[in-house]
Amino acid sequence: MAETDPLRAAMIEAAERQLASSSDHEIATRAVCEAVGVSQPVLYRLFGDKRGLLDAVADHGYERYTALKAAQEQTDDPVADLHAGWDGHMAFAQANPALYQLMFTPRPWSHSTARDRVMDLLVASLTRCAAAGALKLEPRTAAQLILSANIGTALDHIARPALFEDPTPSHRMRDAVFSHVLTTTAAQNDADPLHTAALRLHAQLDLAGTEALEPTETALLQRWLERITQPGGR
Repeated sequence: MAETDPLRAAMIEAAERQLASSSDHEIATRAVCEAVGVSQPVLYRLFGDKRGLLDAVADHGYERYTALKAAQEQTDDPVADLHAGWDGHMAFAQANPALYQLMFTPRPWSHSTARDRVMDLLVASLTRCAAAGALKLEPRTAAQLILSANIGTALDHIARPALFEDPTPSHRMRDAVFSHVLTTTAAQNDADPLHTAALRLHAQLDLAGTEALEPTETALLQRWLERITQPGGR
């Protein structure tokens, strides 16, 4: 959710600027306060401590990330959109290396929800793929594989910025992971048809629902479909 408190928003933006310009991708709370013209107790009142401020910066980064995703044109081909989403993720990392590392590098003390919400966006994209019969795995399982690969590739490129100049390594990783989670025409012919049909119907129910069943009946049907699609469920 976008910031509505102007002072809080100004401090987050000041911290993000400092994060981007710092050689060690760190911030100093005193410098953030000076940039906005407030005393440090104001920062502690608004964010609790430096960790709280960094969490707020990471969550603000998510808002920027979702704005870019919203600006990406959605086509009638969910698989093509998924490919574009991978490239858009890499472009965000290239344009915002310090912010990206804050959002996606594990911080044990962090309470930021940025990574989880990016995961939810990816699950939504993969649910569209599943509804089109283009997904081999349950959407959240596929999302975990894809996001881990996308983040790992992006962090590797941030560590070696010259890699951003050639998309080939990134696309090789993308294609390797996508081949594991997405179907092809040949793969669909060879796949377990019950598993494929269950994945597709479950995704279509998630997207559109149905008025033909009572809510309890729909929930029961979805549970049965989950048992078919999950490992060991057949």
